[in-house]
Amino acid sequence: MTPSASFRERIALYAFLTSLTSISIDALLPGLRQIGSDLGVTPPLSTQHVVSLFIFGMAFGELLLGPLSDALGRKKALVLGLGVYGLGTAIAMCAGSLEAVILGRFLQGVGVSGPKIATRAMIRDQFEGDAMARVMSFMFTLFILVPMLAPTLGQLVMAVGGWRSVFAIYLVMAGLLGVWLVTRQPETLDPARRIPFRPKLLVLNGRRILSNRRVATLIMATGLVFGAQLLYLSTAADLFLDVYGIAKTFPFYFAVLAAGIGLASFLNAKLVQRFGMDAMAHHAFVGLASAGLLMWLASTAWHGRPPLAVFMSLSFTAFFAIGVLFGNLNAMAMRSLGQVAGLGASLIASGSSFVATLFAIGVGAFYDGTTLHLSAGFLVSGIVSLVLNRLAAQGDTSPVEAIR
Repeated sequence: MTPSASFRERIALYAFLTSLTSISIDALLPGLRQIGSDLGVTPPLSTQHVVSLFIFGMAFGELLLGPLSDALGRKKALVLGLGVYGLGTAIAMCAGSLEAVILGRFLQGVGVSGPKIATRAMIRDQFEGDAMARVMSFMFTLFILVPMLAPTLGQLVMAVGGWRSVFAIYLVMAGLLGVWLVTRQPETLDPARRIPFRPKLLVLNGRRILSNRRVATLIMATGLVFGAQLLYLSTAADLFLDVYGIAKTFPFYFAVLAAGIGLASFLNAKLVQRFGMDAMAHHAFVGLASAGLLMWLASTAWHGRPPLAVFMSLSFTAFFAIGVLFGNLNAMAMRSLGQVAGLGASLIASGSSFVATLFAIGVGAFYDGTTLHLSAGFLVSGIVSLVLNRLAAQGDTSPVEAIR
């Protein structure tokens, strides 16, 4: 029988498991150029797919591991996810080509969905009300710190052992977390509450969820907002080097912009009960589109290379808006799910990841060594998401009924 961990130990375990997603993306960013150079990639900018296809893998993993955690239990789904993540990490670490790295990253994305989905379910199984708020507050603090620190840590590791050493760190982390989970965390889902994994039923309920206009349009809006962030993540290291000649201090600038999302999330938690999530989201859409428009005008005026202070100010504004939207869009989509909240959460996460990947790859293909692609991404994401949100507001507000 698994010994029960203390409250603090459980929270620490959940925090580390959840952070695996962010650190798997952000710690590798300073090494994308090095990967392209070592593997002889031409042009080196195709290494942006090392980031975007990790998210594409998450889209598949979230769709599968959510229902599996309801059917098999949280621990089994989580261990399965860590196993797939470890396999993908090993493939990428030993890769002799960019294609092999991308395959490994895709499998990492599939696997990391286990910790992402099952950890949230574990928290929901055990905590309610103020206790849940306490746990989520700790997780929120981690979400601010990881994107700010991960590129610096990745850069230090790569300075000693090259880009493959980052994957070695990922592998060690997954192994240690797996051992910690198996030996110290009891199963949180009572067998009596488990839902059999029935593909036909999942398809029928999934079709019912996606046919709801409110949910479907908010999934697309969430994906476009996430896509704007993913576009930045996949090209940031190249952009700072090509436009501003920044390489060694890249993690500092990355941390400043990451702080914009963290600050927005913190303020949103304080203000949303006063103003409502719909009003907060509306103003954030306008803010994202406005920042994109101003950046595009500045990029055009300075031939794709606006002053660093202008770029940082407008990017911080855009990421502040994205931080507000992250805090509200999922909740807005979940309002209509009713009895199918579990499957609906998986579909929202998976669908938005899929849309984000397509958006980031599509717009990222136009990267030309300037800031024009990013400004266009912010502008298009803000405007189209605002329109989709307006359409969602006109949809049916009644909850989706489950087929049993």
